[in-house]
Amino acid sequence: MQTDLPTPMLAGLTPAQFMRRHWQKKPLLVRQAFADARPPASLKELAALAARDDVESRLVTAFDGQWKFRHGPIARLPAMGKPGWTLLVQGLDQHLAEARRMMDLFRFIPDARLDDFMLSVASDGGGVGPHFDSYDVFLIQLAGSRRWRIAPQKDAVLRDDVPLKIIANFKPEQDHVLEAGDMLYLPPGWAHDGVAVGPGCMTGSVGFRAPTADGLAAELLPRLLDDVDGSGKLYADPRQEASTEPGRVPPSLLDFARRAVEAAVQRPHAVERALGEALTEPKAQVWFEPGEVLPPGRGARLDRRSRMLYDTTHVFLNGESFRAGGRDAALMRGLADRRELSAAEVGRLSPEARELLDQWTEDGWVQPLEP
Repeated sequence: MQTDLPTPMLAGLTPAQFMRRHWQKKPLLVRQAFADARPPASLKELAALAARDDVESRLVTAFDGQWKFRHGPIARLPAMGKPGWTLLVQGLDQHLAEARRMMDLFRFIPDARLDDFMLSVASDGGGVGPHFDSYDVFLIQLAGSRRWRIAPQKDAVLRDDVPLKIIANFKPEQDHVLEAGDMLYLPPGWAHDGVAVGPGCMTGSVGFRAPTADGLAAELLPRLLDDVDGSGKLYADPRQEASTEPGRVPPSLLDFARRAVEAAVQRPHAVERALGEALTEPKAQVWFEPGEVLPPGRGARLDRRSRMLYDTTHVFLNGESFRAGGRDAALMRGLADRRELSAAEVGRLSPEARELLDQWTEDGWVQPLEP
């Protein structure tokens, strides 16, 4: 993706300028970022998705001033004519090709940070209350209107009488009404309150992953042990003296354990492999339809649900890592960057890499390109 060309999506900024001036720094309001904006699904289609148990959905209502919240599946939605409700459908990019295409417009930001595309539909007055997110978000108005009040609030206090993380002392500093096609970018921590103006309000949001240090460590440590084969050095203590404190952990055993953990982390490429696998692990509700081997003379594209990354020695796909070098590595990196390979590029793969690509196609991770 070119990063030095101005785009209406970013108010005439290039992606490179946006990242320098706004990313994780300050908001950006873009009028008619998407002049031909349209929702990737109708209300009826969203309702059908929300009723499925493999789709992450939430219903938020504020009827008669009483906030209520429940997870899907949601069998039936309130009438659009009844004010004060919002349906949130998460991970829409995993289910609808159009949502995936919209999310792909933001791939000037590394895929390792890109999370998912969420769509909210609301009746008049619907919203989730003033809140803040710990991650960056692009809010795209796709139908109807929504009023956003925002502020860089540092002293936020959450209400303790509602089932949502709603800010009790919200102090808005900016007020914007977004119409279909408008977009608002917010950095992490910016308090915001979005309220539908009229019925049929649809807002898409492109969200990003921002793992905590502790959370990432907890995810990586088990993967770092995958290559441990149990043939390491046994603990020995020939100089252990008779103890009058048998309940105390011996310092030599503590040192042995510490060295063992350090050795696991310091194995060549261990952290890189564990991180790539963790970042591409599909979410729990994601599943793939098995396919057949790639037909001769056809290109290949990643399935919309597939996550693919690479580093200097590996390619990663859907939680698995593969060593790659030379021409195969260059071609596989192209698949990760462009999410597709031409028929000519597929033809340049080695027999081993082509066999791997066929396996991915059979697994449903890769789809044949249309001829």
